[in-house]
Formats: sequence, C-alpha cells, structure tokens
Amino acid sequence: MIAVDDGVPAPLGAHFDGRGVNFALFSEHATAVDICLFEPGERHETRTVRLPCRTDDVWHGYLRGVLPGQLYGYRVHGPWDPASGHRFNASKLVLDPYAREIRGRIRWHDALYSHRRGGREDRIDRRDSAVYMPRCVVTAPEVPDLALNPVRRPLAETVVYEAHVKALTRTHPDIPEAERGTYGALAHPAIIEHLVKLGVTALELLPIQAFADDRFLAEKGLVNFWGYQPLGYFAPEPRYLGEGGPGGLKAAIRELNAAGIETWLDVVYNHTAEGDHTGPTLSFRGIDNASYYKLDPADPRRTVDCTGCGNTFDASHPRVMQLVLDSLRHWVTAYGIAGFRFDLASSLGRAPLAFTPQAAFFQAVAQDPVLARVKMVAEPWDIGEGGYQLGGYPRGWSEWNDKFRDAARGFWKGDSATLAKVTQGLTGSREVFAPSRRSPLASVNFIASHDGYTLADTVSYEEKHNEANGEDNRDGHNHNVSRNYGVEGDTDDPAILALRARQKRNMLATVMLAQGVPMLLMGDERSRSQGGNNNAYAQDNPTSWMDWSVDPDPALAAFVANLLALRRAQPALRRRRFFTGALIDPDEPLRDVHWLSPEGIEMEVRHWSDDGLQVFGMQIGNDGDPGDRLLMLFNAGAGAVAFRLAPVIGGPWTPVFDTGEPAGARAPGTPAVAAGGDVSLPGRTVLVLTAPGTEPGR
Repeated sequence: MIAVDDGVPAPLGAHFDGRGVNFALFSEHATAVDICLFEPGERHETRTVRLPCRTDDVWHGYLRGVLPGQLYGYRVHGPWDPASGHRFNASKLVLDPYAREIRGRIRWHDALYSHRRGGREDRIDRRDSAVYMPRCVVTAPEVPDLALNPVRRPLAETVVYEAHVKALTRTHPDIPEAERGTYGALAHPAIIEHLVKLGVTALELLPIQAFADDRFLAEKGLVNFWGYQPLGYFAPEPRYLGEGGPGGLKAAIRELNAAGIETWLDVVYNHTAEGDHTGPTLSFRGIDNASYYKLDPADPRRTVDCTGCGNTFDASHPRVMQLVLDSLRHWVTAYGIAGFRFDLASSLGRAPLAFTPQAAFFQAVAQDPVLARVKMVAEPWDIGEGGYQLGGYPRGWSEWNDKFRDAARGFWKGDSATLAKVTQGLTGSREVFAPSRRSPLASVNFIASHDGYTLADTVSYEEKHNEANGEDNRDGHNHNVSRNYGVEGDTDDPAILALRARQKRNMLATVMLAQGVPMLLMGDERSRSQGGNNNAYAQDNPTSWMDWSVDPDPALAAFVANLLALRRAQPALRRRRFFTGALIDPDEPLRDVHWLSPEGIEMEVRHWSDDGLQVFGMQIGNDGDPGDRLLMLFNAGAGAVAFRLAPVIGGPWTPVFDTGEPAGARAPGTPAVAAGGDVSLPGRTVLVLTAPGTEPGR
C-alpha cells in the first residue's frame, strides 16, 4: 500500500530510506508535477501521484511503500508558451535528471516531441509519449565503499589512455563472449595487463553517462557510438551494463585502482540529447526549458547553440550548476572516478553568454571539498563566439592542446615554419599557459584522439573517408595535417610501410618526451586504423573496435612501453616548472634548456627564422636536480645529419633511445659520444642521450 506524505526538498532525485522513497524535482516555472509509477513490461503507468509540496522551486513528496527497483518517470505541468521559452506538456513522460539508473532505450516516434512535428512549431502535440520512453529506476541507498577511493597519482606522473568501453574489449579473445563490450570487461586481467605493460596510469573513458542514439542515426541503422548525446548525468549507460549491472563498473574501477590505474570520464555537460527547439522532449525541456537551457534573448523560443548540437546547457543557472556539481561528486564518491575531461568546456564558462575564467562554475569546482581533489581537463573550445580558449582556463585545470597536435604532425610531415611551434610544445607551451599562472602540467599533449585520425591513419591518408557515416563524406573536419607517403590507405610497398612505421614512432616520441601530460589514443600502440574515417562516431563495428587478432606493427607496443619507461626514469621529462633559459649557476655555462644546431652551437636568430630548418637539439635539466641532464636530437628531414654535440652542454653522452629501432631502446653498452664529438643522426629520427649517471636502469 502506497501512502503519500510531504517529504523534503533535498536531496534532489529519488531516495529510499528503508520505508519509502522521497522524490524531489526542481522546476522554477512548473505549476504541478506528477510522479508516474510503472510495472515492468507495462506500456503505461499503473499509478500517478501528484507531488504535494513545493519548496524553493523544488517539487517533492514522500511515497511510503515504494521500494528500490521501482520504475518511474515524471509528467510536468506548466505553460505551453514557446514564445516565452516555456514548453511544458504533461502528455510527455520525462526522465528524472537525478536518476541513478535508467532502463530501456528511446523508441523514436513523433509522439516524443512536444510540438506537432512537421507542422507549426508552436502547436502542442498531446499524444502520450510513455510507450516510447525509457524508465528511471529507484536505486538502493549508496553505501560508501572505501575500496572505491581513487588511486591519486600526481599529475606529473600521469600518462592518459583514451578508450571506449566497448571498442577496447569487444574482440579480445581472452574475455568471455558474454562479458565483452561491458563495464566488467575493463577489469579482465588481459585488459589490465595490457595497460600496465604499456605504462599508462589513467584510463579515460569516452562518455558512459546515459546517452541517446540520434533519431537520424537510428533511421539509418546506426548508433551514437561515442556517446556525446547525454540523456542522464547520474546513470551509467545501460548498453554496457552486462550481468554485473552498475556494480560491474564499480568492480572494474576497483581492479584498475589496484593495478595503479586511475579511471577518468569524458563528460558532456555542454548540451543534451534534446537538440534545438524542434527537438524531442525527453527530460530537461519538459521539466523547465527556460531554466536548463540558454535561450536566445531576442527570441526565447530558440535555444542558443554554442555546441553544434542544437542547445547549450545553462551552467550559469544556480540549479543547473548544482546538478552538474552533484553529478560530478556522484561519480567520484559512488564510483571512484579520479578525473574528468569536459567536452566543449568553454560552454561551462559562459556567464551568461561570454566566456570568463572567473565563471561561477569554475569557482564552485575550486572550493568543492570533493572535486578540488579530482583532476579536471578541459576541451578548451566550443563553436560559439569567443569559444576557442586554449590557455584561458583557471588554475587547477589542464587542457587538451590541439596546437601541440598540429605542430607535431606538421613538423614530421615536413611542413615549413613548424620548428618554433614544435619546440614550444616540447617545453610545455609556456607562451600559452604561463599567463594564467599555471605549469607545464596544464598542457595535455596528444597526436591523436577519438576525434580525428588515429595515429596509423595520420601516416596513411590525406583525405577523410567517412562514407560509412551516411553523410556523403561531408562530416568530419578537413584539417587533418596528415600524409600518406605515396599511397592513399593500405599498401604492400615495403618502403612506404617502413617510412610510416618510423613516422609513427617519431610522433609518439614527440608526445612522450614533451613537458606536460601525455595522452595515447586506444590502439595507437597496435597501429589501429579506421580506414581513413576521421569521425567514426556512429560506427559500432570493426571500424572502431580494437582488433586484438591483428597487429600490423608487432614491435610498436614494446616501443611505447620502452618510451614510457624512459619518461618514468627521467625526471627532466616531468618538470613542474617552465624552462626559463636562465643560467643554473652564475659560474657555470649550463642553462635549464639549451637549443642546439647541428653545427655544435646554440641556435641563433638565423636558425629560428629559417622556415625550412628540420633539425635541432634540445638539452634539458631536471628542475629538482640541475645536474640531471637529458639530450634529445630531432631530425624531420629525409637525409642523415652529422650532429656535433656542443661542448658547453658537457658530456660524454650515451644514446639510450632511438626511433629508428623497432622497440626504441638502444642496447646496453652503446658507446658514449664525447663533448664536441659528432653523432650521426639519420633522417626522420629522434635520438635520446643521457649524461653519465642519468641512464635509466633496465
């Protein structure tokens, strides 16, 4: 028997206390809210209860006798007044923004829209949408699990591995078939062993907060594989649950923690799956469109679109910001998440429309006792005016550095005037991040990410090949900074294959030898290709999946592992302060960084102004021990160079890592080169040398 009491306005969402459930929903402009209870398999609700109380724009009620596992949704009453930004329609079942679990998937139908689709946008559609909607699930109280506490690695020791839950595990032969593609598969020893052998310290998962498949994709038989269409910010995406349910995700994170690997989430708080003003009513639009979304001040019937996805979530609204913060804390405390990468993060700093690093959201994160201990990484742009904000974020934030990516690709591709850009990236992009009083650790460096070419495709394709997406190859960007070295795509030519293999190693070395936080895309260590598709967001198939049965470059994973071992062994590669070029000791000639020309002298203005220069040396010290030195020689040209080691930087120098070697590491006993001596530096090579006493142990 269900009895209804007033309940309380906090916390928001549905919370079971042992006797019943308190329901609380924010809506500033609603006039009434109904909670709808469903039985499993039923198309329509079996009971509707009007929430009896409203406190500070939170509608709430306590239903005694309701238990965990109960399926529910809301119907929200209010004005249908699109011209004023209000789109209430109680005929539409909407999801609880705070639902901890969502069951089922959207079945696309015109009844999901609050307006008459295909007709006048301001004409209300009164068809019931419940039969086409997923259901929220009342969950049991969350008991703190000490085993979920993240393994908090210093950012200076972090190496990020960006991956997709299903793509990483779908084809692995050691994982039981029923478990592949699920959260639980992330905990399989085969996956953890692979990550540990590589030396990565953080697994960054593409979005796993509940998301929707776009209607236009569903009608083509495709899915939103990447997950960048959020539907619920507290619930894990149901399609990856497996037999373990949400507990499978928690167990996987525990096992990753035990192996010393943090789990990060790619989160999408910039927009939702409801699209623009002509989109469906699934949750936020039907609960309070004028509060949850940024609306055009000149025409409130329309949403402001800074994201390219039709709407912009209004994090400047106090209740919306509360939802984002509550959601982030939930993933930290309930699941053990140690870091977040924010998709199109500039939208979160728009207060209300212009970006500012002093936005309330950033200030709230900085003072939050839970979130202040978590790593925060911004994708530092959106598509709105003033949206590109690389370097513009406040202290405590790191940022995806796409300038590093383009400079490194361009340098090894052979583009002119790239030397200054690539050296800036190698130093941690001081010019970009120092003005905001941050360190090199603000720069997340990468060659490839989920968005764009894989590493293998960067050296195999010059034109995108996105035909499988069903958009006539119009989707995806055209700025790929790539080269195919004579053949577009696959080839049997051994010379081209050898050159591509060398260039992959050069670009990986550039990332891992740079100051900052390196990131590796899933499968780049196994030369994974997407067939030239640079926007595989809809490809839930072998195009996106890691193929564990084929390894086109068997030595490449060992190369990455050896490269990361070198990074761990050399504190000079993990500085917490920027280089200044100043003398370490007034009585000594050594500086914290020396830029060297092949002639054995320090680079001068004539070198830096030479747009065709493709060879340089970089000799650096550890900011904790100035005598701990490392020398790196870069040659992006096709021909070999005799590189003279400048006497001012000391020596002798022992080569320890060479991108011309399949596995990278030079064999112990390689002869040292005295100061003033010459090193033969082959074309398209990175060579790393150490001074006596600094060579890493093996």
